Amino acid sequence: MKRFLQGLRLLTWRNFLIALHDALATAAAVVASFYLRFEGAGFMERLPLLLKILPYFILLSVAVCYIFKLTVTKWRFISLPDLFNIVKVATVLALALTVLDYIFISPNFYGNFFFGKTTIVIYWVLEIFALGGARLAYRYFRYSRTLNQARSLHAAPTILVGRAADAEVFLRGVESGAVKRMWPIGVLSPSTSDRGQSIRGISVLGGIDDLADIVADFERREQAIQRLVMMPSAFEADASPESVLTRARRLGLTVSRLPSLEDGAETPRLQPVAVEDLLLRPSVKIDYRRLESFVKGKSVVVTGGGGSIGSEICERTLTFGAARLLIVENAEPALHAITENLIAKFPDAAIEGRIADIRDRERIIHLMTAFKPDIVFHAAALKHVPILERDWSEGVKTNIFGSVNVADAAAASGAEAMVMISTDKAIEPVSMLGLTKRFAEMYCQALDRELLKRAQGKTPMRLISVRFGNVLASNGSVVPKFKAQIEAGGPVTVTHPDMVRYFMTIREACDLVITAATHALTPQRPDVSVYVLNMGQPVKIVDLAERIIRLSGLQPGYDIDIVFTGVRPGERLNEILFANQEPTSDIGIAGIVAARPNEPPMETLKGWLATLDKAVGGEQRGVIVAVLTEAIPEFKAGAA
Repeated sequence: MKRFLQGLRLLTWRNFLIALHDALATAAAVVASFYLRFEGAGFMERLPLLLKILPYFILLSVAVCYIFKLTVTKWRFISLPDLFNIVKVATVLALALTVLDYIFISPNFYGNFFFGKTTIVIYWVLEIFALGGARLAYRYFRYSRTLNQARSLHAAPTILVGRAADAEVFLRGVESGAVKRMWPIGVLSPSTSDRGQSIRGISVLGGIDDLADIVADFERREQAIQRLVMMPSAFEADASPESVLTRARRLGLTVSRLPSLEDGAETPRLQPVAVEDLLLRPSVKIDYRRLESFVKGKSVVVTGGGGSIGSEICERTLTFGAARLLIVENAEPALHAITENLIAKFPDAAIEGRIADIRDRERIIHLMTAFKPDIVFHAAALKHVPILERDWSEGVKTNIFGSVNVADAAAASGAEAMVMISTDKAIEPVSMLGLTKRFAEMYCQALDRELLKRAQGKTPMRLISVRFGNVLASNGSVVPKFKAQIEAGGPVTVTHPDMVRYFMTIREACDLVITAATHALTPQRPDVSVYVLNMGQPVKIVDLAERIIRLSGLQPGYDIDIVFTGVRPGERLNEILFANQEPTSDIGIAGIVAARPNEPPMETLKGWLATLDKAVGGEQRGVIVAVLTEAIPEFKAGAA
């Protein structure tokens, strides 16, 4: 009852007008059904009693219409579910008339039935038409007006590429006015079962290979196609998305993409085609309800929140309902940008940005204990392999001692969990980045075990590390580098023709990181503290460079040259996801597996840390390398 009253308070004048229409439609249906059934003397004889009953029946009809949401449904978007609700309303009201006739009226006023079966059936049909007719007429009026406006605004003739189900979403967007200045004139589908069919009045003109012929055909009709929209199904491997893109560029078409609506978007919003779309790797299916139940209402800290991974984790945790967010960032411009962006997107969340260096132990502990987070995501790090090979001591200070500071601060603040963003380069490392990240993993493993020992029956904090490979379009990655080189006219530089890397989109990586945290915090407390994301199939860097060149409407080797510059220090040709010495296990979650690397005890780690601290202060590279080699015996110096 309380919810019902709250719903009534939310009704607008438009809802009351709809309720008035439905009441008048019901009254007209009842009177008309009587007139059709008892035309003449029989109708006039029953009219006085009918007029007494009618006001109460109209009130009942208003309540039934509200219960079945007819009162709050926008006529502009009326659909099959709404029509089914109209049928349900008519059926309920017809049954009400039957009960009224058989139980209350006829035994007291008439020897036979007052309404009768025929009258009730006629009423049921008329009620459906009375409630649905105006709605359908209004929907058609808005539909026609939207289409006419689209034509009058010089909408660009557009060809859609993708399966019928995807095209239907786009066409609904055009009809509702969500997609403007485009006029779909046909669909090209990779599915043979779609050929020759029609979708909301738009024909499937053929397959993807027919693009050039169809464009030429419409030019002869003086209706030149100007735009091409790629549906989600157009990016599947069997649809040859790169071929579609190359042909569209050659034909001079402006190309856009319709993103998937799985993330909760209600209307289609076109986006430019990005290199992520050409990765040709199916994304892992994410259980968003699981993530929402994990994050909703919690307080979250993200270190390195202004970076590519950190900023995406900030946005995703707020999307999943985090109540409070503390962004820790050392770069002032990055902190300002991410804070302003998130406050604009999530005005109801408590968002705070603080400048801090994770190397400053006292500062980090003070911020954490004052904020009292539930979850800490540690994304702050130095990550560029060639730079760390040159400035190795900086990597130790940030990636090792900075991570130790964050882990200790998270434990001191009473957090439920800390998640450290690690890297596939920590597996059998050959670089300073891999070494420092692997050492940080070991500290988190050891502290996780220590807290379990100290728990004494209480639920201990979890510290986990999540490893993954390269992230497409992150700051400093090859994608923005290649784009900048192409804009400058080339050449595009690749270190080696056989260089291979694993790639994942930023959003998918961050969602899987949060998913790993949900697994670590299950009541059973799994004996896992290092998780590895399944990166799919590796991609040759030279192939990626060629895709980005084609995405820019150019031809590799003709418009833009590719130059090989040689493997840099700390790099290897093929990254690996699992080490020979690390057994792995399936955790029952798609896209994530558990790794069980070596776990030195905390006392041993503290000894190594003390030696590292002195060596870094004295710039003793040999001592640092010796300690890290002892701690991580699988280190392969100079491997490639």
